[in-house]
Amino acid sequence: MIRIRTPSRVHFGLFSLPSCRDTSWLNQEGQATVPRRNFGGVGLMVEKPGIEVSVELAERFTAEGPLAERALHFVQRYRDSVGLRESFHVGVSYAAPEHAGLGTGTQLGLAIARAVAELTQQPTRDAITLARHIGRGARSAIGVHGFEQGGFLVEGGKRNDNSVSPLLCRFDFPWAVFLIFPPHLQGIHGEREREAFAELESAIIAERTTETMARIVLLGILPALIESDLDSFGEALYDYNRRSGELFQTVQKGIYGHPWITNTVKMIRNLGVKGVGQSSWGPVVFAVVSPLQGMGISDWLIKKKKSSPEQMILTFPCNRGMTLSTLS
Repeated sequence: MIRIRTPSRVHFGLFSLPSCRDTSWLNQEGQATVPRRNFGGVGLMVEKPGIEVSVELAERFTAEGPLAERALHFVQRYRDSVGLRESFHVGVSYAAPEHAGLGTGTQLGLAIARAVAELTQQPTRDAITLARHIGRGARSAIGVHGFEQGGFLVEGGKRNDNSVSPLLCRFDFPWAVFLIFPPHLQGIHGEREREAFAELESAIIAERTTETMARIVLLGILPALIESDLDSFGEALYDYNRRSGELFQTVQKGIYGHPWITNTVKMIRNLGVKGVGQSSWGPVVFAVVSPLQGMGISDWLIKKKKSSPEQMILTFPCNRGMTLSTLS
């Protein structure tokens, strides 16, 4: 039996979206030069909520635990993709909520695929190959790279539909992350997500937004991270996340995906925390904090009856990626 524990992924925002109008970047003379890249972005792997799965050979396909049906889909898809004949049992001990902005599907699928690859001694077990087998990494690859490496990650975007976005840089992350889960909300997912991206392809997206976001990462986020300057990092991250939200406002009906998210971001910012925003499609709200700040936010939200303990997590960065163990 193989057991794998994975972190969860917090996505701070994409750099750009595909466009039916633009196919390449233009130089100062207006000539098409470097082929344009789509998506890309910035994200972070965190310890909690995380996922733990165990996989073993079995006489037939079975799965148990949270997200069992989805786990069964992933194990069958990977087996069929690599041409195996064996059957497997998957046990999911715990899993982050689906469609919350934490990359749960990608982490679950990669964990199961890697476990099956280990059990059957597949010659290629890297995350990019596994992601292709199970159909992940179609847009963002933060969770794919983060599965193996953990940490704070910047990816460069895809050149075509069949590629996985390359990892540009990765850093250990020094601060804690406070997560707030709203009741009874889910982010856009599944068929609605595919429809949303199709709608966005025909939208007029200001190229200057992507250029500004790249500048914020290169001259704001990364220097502050390297210098361990939490306030500067937080302010740059908040700005980046909001601008990324502008790319999606035609389908989200705003910078954030729901009025609850908008109000929560504003409320946490008013407490003096700078690095606050929406992870991916939401609805999870993140705040980059010191542990003391995180505990203070929790106490204040409970005291003011703005949230309950089960809707909040103070977690820490996962700077190592997934962990694998073999059980007898």
